[in-house]
Amino acid sequence: MLPAMMAGMTLSTRFTRMFGMRHPIALAPMGGSAGGELAAAVSRGGGLGLVGGGSGERAWLARELPIAAGSGLPWGVGFLCWAAEVAAVERALEYGPAAVMLSFGDPAPFVGLVRDAGAAVIVQVTDVAEARRAVAVGADVIVAQGTESGGHGARRGRSTLPFVPVVADLAAPIPVLAVGGIADGRGVAAALALGAEGALIGTRFQATAEALADPAAVESIVRGSGQDTERTSVLDIARESPWPRTYTARTLGHPYLDRWRGREAELAADPGARAEYRADVARGAARCRCFRCGPVRPSISSPMCRARRTSSARWPRRRKKPSAGRGGPASTDGAEPRPGVPGPGFADRWQDTCGRGECRQARTARAAGAAGSPSAADSPYAAGNRTRTAARHGRGGKGAIR
Repeated sequence: MLPAMMAGMTLSTRFTRMFGMRHPIALAPMGGSAGGELAAAVSRGGGLGLVGGGSGERAWLARELPIAAGSGLPWGVGFLCWAAEVAAVERALEYGPAAVMLSFGDPAPFVGLVRDAGAAVIVQVTDVAEARRAVAVGADVIVAQGTESGGHGARRGRSTLPFVPVVADLAAPIPVLAVGGIADGRGVAAALALGAEGALIGTRFQATAEALADPAAVESIVRGSGQDTERTSVLDIARESPWPRTYTARTLGHPYLDRWRGREAELAADPGARAEYRADVARGAARCRCFRCGPVRPSISSPMCRARRTSSARWPRRRKKPSAGRGGPASTDGAEPRPGVPGPGFADRWQDTCGRGECRQARTARAAGAAGSPSAADSPYAAGNRTRTAARHGRGGKGAIR
């Protein structure tokens, strides 16, 4: 899970103590990529795994949440505030997550529901006004998203370096996580130096066997560089996505983007051009597909990425069998098959990207957290998770999404 420079360390922060974790790292709840297997692997590696709940699509939650819940460790799920309904969050809470992350929109309609269930409220913010709102609604953790982040973010946001300290000062004593351009132990150490209590990491975890990432997307990310991404609304327009205009997506460079850059209004008014893009994708024309990711390619070690492609070839995609002991079915009729679990977990495969052992920043961070971190058993949110899970099983599996 962690680079070799951090694998033998325990960094104690308010965030790690909150969930009884060994490392101040959380998985970004990436829609379509961060499934139950990846979230469980991150939790097993000592971080907090967050399943990408997106808008709360019922079949996806029914398939992925039982897998994350089956880890027996603190885990969570993330939702899009502008797209998810309260009922979807209610269904997810029946699986006993330790945390629910709310992003992009007003979190207020969901906060009381999450808190009543005994889960921590994590709110992602993209500007100072959103940070103030997160404090006002009573967020337990605030994620400060810099514009380097892959996927969606503010059209007019700020980069991670200047934004995180501002949010950390404004939100104190609420723990703040940094997100955007972080992919290894050096980035985590930098986040701690900026005043954050940990880091949320997304794109880096797409280059793992547990991720539900499109192989073509992974290949493009691995072959790209930190200069190959841009923020754009072209992809959302082409897909006829309902994302609000206040957000754009960081996407790998692509000829389709070159064609329509600066002509977004034309594309929005041309149904034929949009249909052409979707038809190309539907027939499997990988060269026509655009992928969202962050600018972290230089921090993704090529040995690790080769391991991912090898394991994917050796372990075929398969359906998950139902598991009565996980609060619900792990698959649904008609659900897309998902990757099998490859050999050893990627906690054992995540290599030190700088290859020089523990760096000075990591030693400084370790010294700052020398007090150690409590076990998951001592965490208030982990305890709540166990209580809710036991109660759910006592009701004969009522926690299954209905």
